[in-house]
Amino acid sequence: MAPHDHSHGGKGDAHGHGHSHSHASNNERATLIAAILTGGFMIAEAAGGIIANSLTLLADAAHMMTDSVALFLAWWAFRQLRKPATPELTYGHHRMPVLIAFANAIVLLLLTVWIFIEAAGRIAAPEPVASIPLLIVAWLGLLVNIAAFLVLSSGNRESLNIRAAVLHVLSDLLGSVAAIIAGGVILFYGWTMIDPILSVLVGLLILRTTIRLMRESAHILLEGAPKGIEPGDIAADLTATVPGVEKIHHVHLWSLSEERVLVTLHAVLAADADAPMAAAGIRARLADEFGVGHATVELETAGREARFEAADCTGDPGPTPGHAH
Repeated sequence: MAPHDHSHGGKGDAHGHGHSHSHASNNERATLIAAILTGGFMIAEAAGGIIANSLTLLADAAHMMTDSVALFLAWWAFRQLRKPATPELTYGHHRMPVLIAFANAIVLLLLTVWIFIEAAGRIAAPEPVASIPLLIVAWLGLLVNIAAFLVLSSGNRESLNIRAAVLHVLSDLLGSVAAIIAGGVILFYGWTMIDPILSVLVGLLILRTTIRLMRESAHILLEGAPKGIEPGDIAADLTATVPGVEKIHHVHLWSLSEERVLVTLHAVLAADADAPMAAAGIRARLADEFGVGHATVELETAGREARFEAADCTGDPGPTPGHAH
């Protein structure tokens, strides 16, 4: 039976976990404050949109409603990361923020479609818009969105969930700017067509960033290889740098989250190689050069069978699913 090693990235991984816990705490606090800000103002903006009969304000209010829900979900997702792994969820809840980010992207996409449909109707049949209420609410909304953006900027921008939250707030901020422009044009020129036109432009900006977010989160959910890391590069590097390793094959890598890379591989060792030393060298190289936090290494040696089990130094669950054979 070929020896195998379920390993983690040693000290580097423990250090990374310290940063992860710090980032998680900052992310959790930032999303909660942003959720309260957007949720509190959403009601006022919806009322202002109805009073002013402004599609730009109503669209932004609807967006702020989904943003508030999305931000509360993001806050909840970060709290889930505190929960330990279980026999049913052996990797814990590290995928939860990615799943929430993907759900946020879907909601944003559906909201953008609604904005386009409503704008088309108003362009075909323009409606009167009250400029003064529109301007007052739009300026207040801009201040609230700026405050929410500054709060979220204190979080870890490498987190997909934080980036999703920032996109929500930025699109709200753009909606407020569009509403201010629309209110000014209507006040001074009386051209109400500007309201649905600007709502379409904001929708296009939202659409572009939403598609990018959806692709990135879906890539992780589909267990795609992390960007910038190729299985062939890992095999070539380990063969060239780790003593005793003759060949690396069956390399599979994916991300548990945007910050946690996992790898499974088979390592063919020289007949006189020291299996524990080779396994340790592979672990260290994967952690230092490729940022791998968890590795399952299947060791293959000619005429020699041994099983080497590395101690779990991080408290993470052991074997990764789907061993390569």
